Amino acid sequence: MNAIASETVLVAFVVFSRVGACLLLMPGFSSPRIPVQVRLFIALALALALTPLLLDELTPLVRGGDPVGLLRIMASELFTGALIGLLGRTFFVALETIAMGIAMAIGLSSNLGAPVNEDEPLPALSTLLTLAATVLLFLTDQHLVIVRALATSYTTLPVGSGFAAQPALAQLASAAGQSFLLALRIGSPFLIFSIVLNFGIGLTNRLVPAVQIFFLASPFLLIGGLLVLTLTVRPLLQLFIAAFSRFMVTG
Repeated sequence: MNAIASETVLVAFVVFSRVGACLLLMPGFSSPRIPVQVRLFIALALALALTPLLLDELTPLVRGGDPVGLLRIMASELFTGALIGLLGRTFFVALETIAMGIAMAIGLSSNLGAPVNEDEPLPALSTLLTLAATVLLFLTDQHLVIVRALATSYTTLPVGSGFAAQPALAQLASAAGQSFLLALRIGSPFLIFSIVLNFGIGLTNRLVPAVQIFFLASPFLLIGGLLVLTLTVRPLLQLFIAAFSRFMVTG
């Protein structure tokens, strides 16, 4: 293998370090429902697609074949890719958390469904909202936005600059704050409905203590919660996808 070919292979490995770590954590691509071999080939295909665009920029960094320097660069790229994946995953973690809160608020927390992005069983409502958001991610071409953001990251976070842990943690904390604030907006109709209804139930129970109000109120809580879900699920998912897309574009 000549020098040009070896340098090209090393550049491809460096690109794969960031791409593979990102897709390992990025929602949609990291779902356990996708076979490991498929995820590996997606990461390889994307890394090979980006390699020609970055070949001139990264070749001087791998020239000479210093093992310690290459390991340092690859470790930095792994952390950078993991950071990008975590930034996207925080939105889906926030959605999953608020969906579990919604399920508890309307009395659906005991019905567990098959997990989508996780390995643990979740309430059926949480699984439904997470699955719908994951499907919308691909239907609205947000996976292309993720790929574009990953390619743009080589401009904002160039290879060889090292991994700055403190700014990365600050950015991750900012993304978590934005995502959970969005989750609170998504879950607010259900939380308000639950608080108002439970307040009315408690007041009724104080006025008529002989009536087993809990057994009478549970169907109203469930039916009302499902009615609120029917009326709000479309704008809530649109709000989530729009916020996720905006964050992936602007960072």
